[in-house]
Amino acid sequence: MQEQFELAAGSVKGTEHQRLGKNNQDGYYSINSQGTNLIAVVCDGCGSGQHSEVGAKIGARLLVETIRRSLPYREGFWQDIHSKVLMQLRNLAQGFGDNLTDIVNDYFLFTVVGTLIVPEAAFIFAIGDGIFTINGEVVQLGPYANNAPPYLGYGILDEVNQSWQFQVHRTLPMSEVESILIGTDGVGDLIKSASIDLPGKSERVGEISQFWTEDRYFSNSDNIRRRLSLINREVNYPNWSERSLVKQGGLLPDDTTLLVIRRKKLLPNP
Repeated sequence: MQEQFELAAGSVKGTEHQRLGKNNQDGYYSINSQGTNLIAVVCDGCGSGQHSEVGAKIGARLLVETIRRSLPYREGFWQDIHSKVLMQLRNLAQGFGDNLTDIVNDYFLFTVVGTLIVPEAAFIFAIGDGIFTINGEVVQLGPYANNAPPYLGYGILDEVNQSWQFQVHRTLPMSEVESILIGTDGVGDLIKSASIDLPGKSERVGEISQFWTEDRYFSNSDNIRRRLSLINREVNYPNWSERSLVKQGGLLPDDTTLLVIRRKKLLPNP
């Protein structure tokens, strides 16, 4: 898909995790092959998990690679992916020790939002909350009651609950895809901040569409992270009348990760 689509991604730690001294608990991974598929996933670790960034990062890569090895797409594809990924996660968790419940709660609870693009179609799939956009349409998944979304990792302990299965939220012909963004739920705060000035600057955060319409995010692989860092930086500036320093915090309280795909522009004929 490299000849048709380009991809960019970035992540930033939320201000609340900065305050608590926690790691960024999001993870993401993608494959944009020279062949016939593009696969991308973002994962958001459970905030109460002691080390849920471990599961989020492992889970994102494991899921993408499992999908790649399981293609071509066919009937029962997502059930097959769920079973394969869950088996691998269970084997990994069991290697962490004997108390499987504590291990899962500490390491392996994370939400999933992903996309798969094959020649015939494009799919948006998820387990739990998050954000996706497709051709400019913004869709929020969740929130869930008591801030308790379903997690893929619950299936390590009990495979019965259907809410822990992959849900396909959009399917459309590949030829109709112009842009896709997948993000963790922190992207919701990013969207809400569009009309607010960047900390310490007289420049607006801007609409979420900037990430698929502006070339700069695809010309440098680090530009999304840089932009998110500007939005979430803490600045101090003087209040001369009161002879004091004013602190302005970042605008993204939760870890914020987004991965964006857009169709490449056609170059004019020479």
